[in-house]
Amino acid sequence: MMNIAIVTDSNSGITQAQARELGISVIPMPFMINGETFEEDINLTQQQFYERLVEGADISTSQPSPADVMALWDELLKEYDQIVHIPMSSSLSSACQTAVLLAEDYEDKVFVVDNQRISITQRQSALDAKKLAAAGLNGGQIKEVLERTKKDSSIYITLETLKYLKKGGRITPAAAALGTLLKIKPVLQIQGGKLDTFSKARTTKQARSTMISAITHDLETRFQDPEAKNSWIEVAYTCDRETAEAFVQEVQEYFPKTDKIHMDPLSLSVACHIGPGALAIACTEKLDIGEEKRRYGV
Repeated sequence: MMNIAIVTDSNSGITQAQARELGISVIPMPFMINGETFEEDINLTQQQFYERLVEGADISTSQPSPADVMALWDELLKEYDQIVHIPMSSSLSSACQTAVLLAEDYEDKVFVVDNQRISITQRQSALDAKKLAAAGLNGGQIKEVLERTKKDSSIYITLETLKYLKKGGRITPAAAALGTLLKIKPVLQIQGGKLDTFSKARTTKQARSTMISAITHDLETRFQDPEAKNSWIEVAYTCDRETAEAFVQEVQEYFPKTDKIHMDPLSLSVACHIGPGALAIACTEKLDIGEEKRRYGV
C-alpha cells in the first residue's frame, strides 16, 4: 500500500497544532497588512488579525509562494510515495491553479484537488482524504473521489455588519448604507466555491433560523438525509465563540441523530471579507469509504 501525504492550507481552519495531531500538513496563507506580510497561525493569530481589522488596517489576502509549496512537497516526498494537495476553491483563490501548474513537474507524485471547498468543508475533505489513503486508495484515486463529490456540501453564513463586504467591493456603498439603516442581517451561501447572497433577515435570531432551514432543505432535497444521520454538520464563526457555542447546541437539538457537531473559527481569508460577528453552518455528505474501496478494487 502506498504511503500518501495529505496537504491542505490554513483556509481549512486546521491550525498547525491540529495538523500535527491529525497527521496532515497545513500551508499557512499569507496576508498583507499595511504592506507587511504575515502568515496565518505562524506570526498572525486570530486575535491579532481582528484587532487590525477593526482598527481599519489595509488587509489583503495572498497565496503561498511557489517556492514554499515545492519545498514542502520535496520534503514530504522523502518520506511519502505520493501527495494529495487540497487547496481552497479555485473560484476564490488562484492558489489552486498555481498548485496545478507546479504539480506538472511532479508527475504521478503530487495530485492537486479542485473540489470547490473552503473553511470547514475543506477541512472535511482533508479528513476524508486521510481516510481514503488509509483504506488503500492511491493519490489519483483520492483526487477522483474528492472531485466527484465536490457538490456534496453547503455553507451558509450570516454577518453582523455589511462594512467589510462593501470594503471588498462585493456590494455597493449604497446597498451597504441601506442595509445598515434597515438593520438587515444578510445570509450568504457558498455553493461551488462562490459567495452569493441567499436571503435577508431582520434579526440575528431570524438569520440563524434561516440558515437552519436552508441546511434542512439541502439535507432533504440534495442529500436525501433529512435527519443528517449520514452527513457531517459543522459550525464556524468569527470572534464570538459564545454565540457560536449556543448555535451549535441549537443545531444539535434540531438534528439529534447527527454526529457531534464540529466547531472552528472561520478561516481568516473568508473572515477578512465578512468581518467579526459572523456565524456559519455547513453540511457535508459523508463518504462511504467501503463503497469507494469496492469501486477501485482495493
